[in-house]
Amino acid sequence: MSRYIIIVDRPADWRWSREGLNLVTAEEFLSQEQKNTKQPTRIINLCRNYNYLSAGYYCSLLAEARGQLPMPTVADVLSMAKKNLYSFALPEMESILNKIINRLSDPPEEPFTLSFYFGRSSDVRFKRLAAECFDVFRYPILRLDIIPGKRWKIASISPMGLHNVNDEQAHIFFDAVLAYTRARKEPSRGNKTALYNLAILYDPEEALPPSDIAALEKFIRIGQSMRIDVELITKKSYRRLPEFDALFIRTNTAIDHYTYQFSRKAEQEGMAVIDDPTSILRCTNKVYLHELLQRRNIPTPKTRIINRRNFTPDKVPEMVEDLGYPIILKIPDGSFSRGMHKAKSAEEVMQFGSELLQKSRLILAQEYIYTEYDWRVGVIRGEPIYVCQYRMSRNHWQIVNHNADGTFKEGGFKTFAIEDAPNEVIEIATRAAKLIGDGLYGVDLKQTDKGIFVIEVNDNPSIDRGVEDKIIKDKLYTIIIEEFIRRINDRT
Repeated sequence: MSRYIIIVDRPADWRWSREGLNLVTAEEFLSQEQKNTKQPTRIINLCRNYNYLSAGYYCSLLAEARGQLPMPTVADVLSMAKKNLYSFALPEMESILNKIINRLSDPPEEPFTLSFYFGRSSDVRFKRLAAECFDVFRYPILRLDIIPGKRWKIASISPMGLHNVNDEQAHIFFDAVLAYTRARKEPSRGNKTALYNLAILYDPEEALPPSDIAALEKFIRIGQSMRIDVELITKKSYRRLPEFDALFIRTNTAIDHYTYQFSRKAEQEGMAVIDDPTSILRCTNKVYLHELLQRRNIPTPKTRIINRRNFTPDKVPEMVEDLGYPIILKIPDGSFSRGMHKAKSAEEVMQFGSELLQKSRLILAQEYIYTEYDWRVGVIRGEPIYVCQYRMSRNHWQIVNHNADGTFKEGGFKTFAIEDAPNEVIEIATRAAKLIGDGLYGVDLKQTDKGIFVIEVNDNPSIDRGVEDKIIKDKLYTIIIEEFIRRINDRT
């Protein structure tokens, strides 16, 4: 079944090829019985108008009632009914409009109109404005009337019907449809079309990304062999999320970060997503993890939760007696050894603790357990898929040694076949991961004479070429892509 249904008022309104597209008339859509599916079908409503109680209005209304995802939604339709309902968005768009016009070598002098098709402009000079407009107003076709003055103004924004697309701009509209639905104009002979489309969110400027570019290229190549189109996207691609079947986040996550917004948006769109919002919420806060692991009897280092009220000089002796020196102090949402200090005296405990409490209402104080390496077990859907030892950075107590100038050094690694790793390490790691969910996790553990302790559970563990994949090689990427396929199929 197609991910998209395109609705037109009349068959004659559609003047382009139908190959790879699922077109129905408004009459057919309104009269058909909708079967329940786990993955919502996306509806592109190209009716001639969306007036209240019109066919276009009812197509969006019934799509929402059926659990489908229409464009535009009923809320979109109602908000576009009068200018005073959408005027909130005009200042930002007019600012973009004037910046573009001021840079033109041959700026317009008279009123003019722009047509936008799925966020693409009929005039390529205004592509940034088209993208901004599509972010705010999720309509397939929009017309903007622009008027001059001391500053150029957007006099009106109005939806257009398919029949309003003129012959001169017909190719722009059709290219936009194909790009948005990810349909193909002419599938290559002998090459089967992709089953699904996977977006990988990454940050090309990130110093310590969860996956290096070589690993990302592996996902693309192996995805292609499995009939999955894999595309790398950045934070600028937020508006494009509905174009994909699944999202794989390969940049460091945080609750107050765009990655969490991407994850939530993908889940709301009915996409398969790793990391899912719940996993990000649970893994990125070490206070939550500590409480969860302790309650479920997962062995962890001795830990105390510190707040401003119980962090006083007279409390330090009691803490030292319980945890011993040195004491590790860390903020709940630190990553890659950031936001973490090793205190060797009461003075350092107070200094580091006071600094961290300026950033977070709660911090953690934890006993220091020295090991030459940490275990990392990669787990997906409750099953281990790789095991590594990450060694401490040379002459340092952490795996990553961050320098004051922003540079860093990492320790070495050793990758194991799962069957060659200690059974207890694998067993404790999988137990901890299952408490978070069924996503992809990296469980960090320390192995000592006193036992094995979980340090943390990461929601987007490292997958670098030649490291985590060293033993099972391409199979690691295949396992992850197969999980996306399973999740997408479960939604259809």
